[in-house]
Amino acid sequence: MIGTRKLGIDLGTVNVVVYAQGRGIVLREPSVAAVSKPGRQIVAVGSSAYDMVGRTPDRIEISNPLRDGVIADYLVTEALLSYFVRRACGRLRVLQPDVVISVPAEATGVERRAVREAALAAGCRSSVLIPESLAAALGARLPVQEPFGSMIVNVGGGTAEIAILSLSGIVASRSLRVASIAFDEAIITYLRRQFNFLIGNRTAEHLKMSIGSATAPAGGEVVDIKGLDMETGLPSSMQIQSFQVHEALSDPLAELVRGVKSVLEQAPPEIAADIVDNGIVLSGGGCLLSELDTLISVETGIPCFRAEHPLLCVALGTGIALERFELIRRISEFD
Repeated sequence: MIGTRKLGIDLGTVNVVVYAQGRGIVLREPSVAAVSKPGRQIVAVGSSAYDMVGRTPDRIEISNPLRDGVIADYLVTEALLSYFVRRACGRLRVLQPDVVISVPAEATGVERRAVREAALAAGCRSSVLIPESLAAALGARLPVQEPFGSMIVNVGGGTAEIAILSLSGIVASRSLRVASIAFDEAIITYLRRQFNFLIGNRTAEHLKMSIGSATAPAGGEVVDIKGLDMETGLPSSMQIQSFQVHEALSDPLAELVRGVKSVLEQAPPEIAADIVDNGIVLSGGGCLLSELDTLISVETGIPCFRAEHPLLCVALGTGIALERFELIRRISEFD
């Protein structure tokens, strides 16, 4: 329909990324909202709400309405989607856009229906759902429509979507609750157990990205952090070394590697040969962890590469899906 805006939406646990047809990526903001406790009124969403994290008064709470890639709080998700749709459509926001939205491949029928209903309630005319792993593979420019095996490991905020694809379909896949948030939580747990020292999610993420490594670090980098001494109950500071962050991440990383291997074991021989020849591609914010590609390559014996735009692959993939009618038709079978 002439004039109808079409949007592709990566509805992530940590960030929402929006692709507008003909314009590319137009928005990327945190998937959070500030909600007043008495009446459950939305105070702020996206970046403005994220700036309030850890600094809100008792009457306001921070809501993360998406967990493990699916809706945990319907009303807040609806408000979040409505905000992003209005922002993306801009002056044309009076028009109801058609949207393609990514969801985990293992999302249940109830979870998929909740996403569709939230999109319609947010002002969208129609919605089509695409498996997150397929969207990531499209965004990474893998030849998923060819009779050829491709493998993607999309390490997002709440889940890691691991899939082998061929002919626009998923040959084998697995969804793990091991991703960026799990990495941060592992660091928080490690410091609490080892040092009786409590830190917040932002500090954990800073440690992960500044000195964290999926393989044993060669050097002894040190970072000063601030938090709460649980023995005294008072604010304090301490130094953390890179090898300690690596130790903290060992369990979730081992689970991720097991997941990759389990999907590889399901590959038919010819497709397995394709993957050996062309490697495994990583996408998602979690793949920015230093040396994650090296770890997976060493553990599987298969080359592993990071996608060119790992943070945007899923959203770019939804945008590519918007441009391809035949692919949309196939995607709708999943929906």
